[in-house]
Amino acid sequence: MPSIFNYGSINIDDVYRVPHFVRPGETLASLGFTRGAGGKGFNQSVALARAGATVRHVGRYGPEAAWLRDRLAAEGIDVRGLLPSDLPAGRALIQVDDRGENAIVLCAGANHALTPDDLPPLLAEAGPGDWFVTQNETSAVSEALSLAHTRGLTVCFNPAPMTGAVRDYALDAVDWLIVNETEGEALSGETAPPEVLRALRRRCPRAHLVLTLGAEGVRCLAPDGEEAVVPALRVTPVDTTAAGDSFIGYLLAARLRGTALEEALRQACRAAALSVTRPGAAESIPRLAEIS
Repeated sequence: MPSIFNYGSINIDDVYRVPHFVRPGETLASLGFTRGAGGKGFNQSVALARAGATVRHVGRYGPEAAWLRDRLAAEGIDVRGLLPSDLPAGRALIQVDDRGENAIVLCAGANHALTPDDLPPLLAEAGPGDWFVTQNETSAVSEALSLAHTRGLTVCFNPAPMTGAVRDYALDAVDWLIVNETEGEALSGETAPPEVLRALRRRCPRAHLVLTLGAEGVRCLAPDGEEAVVPALRVTPVDTTAAGDSFIGYLLAARLRGTALEEALRQACRAAALSVTRPGAAESIPRLAEIS
């Protein structure tokens, strides 16, 4: 079975439950605190594995984060390419309010330890038929996209968190571009979903373009012009932290299995909806039997 190589971040998540997000100059007592496993790369590897994909996670982790590597291995994820670094672990300070919304401060740490020269050995065993996914929480992202394309992999990119540098990345190497509303607007310069997708098509001429719209569901524009619009499920959110990562993992795993585009999007929406009804990041990601 083909593998998905995830060049992704892993973070230690410090999560504070708060009545509202901290305002400038305010000191706010939290309603609760937990420490867990996270990082967009970590969450997407877990989602891919729980959705039934064969996953290899590659990257770096800090000295205090060996337990995160063990957690990935316990999910059945190949971690031979996830190597130690002397830099501190990536960290995320997460506020979750009474509506289940979140605000996040990131520190990259070991996630930025890799240089372009470090990448080829990590993909040495990848070949045609395999897929590659990355986010924007690691270093050398543009070089990784180009390398994966050169190796003949199906290249998937989730530019989160969105930065100005993404505009200069090798986006013509991308086969799947998955963005939320904020990322789509920043990358396209447009606001209305149809115009966002049309503008992104100019940047990614051969990609599946996936625009997630929160409570409004998702729109996807395929390279052949096929367009799919799938509504979101109505749920009461508890914590939205890993919703996007759940969506991405389930979408890519379904497509790798050959699931039709619209059904793959529906499965991904079900996974995201279920994840927001639970607290935590990776802990909230459902298993395949729960969304079937």
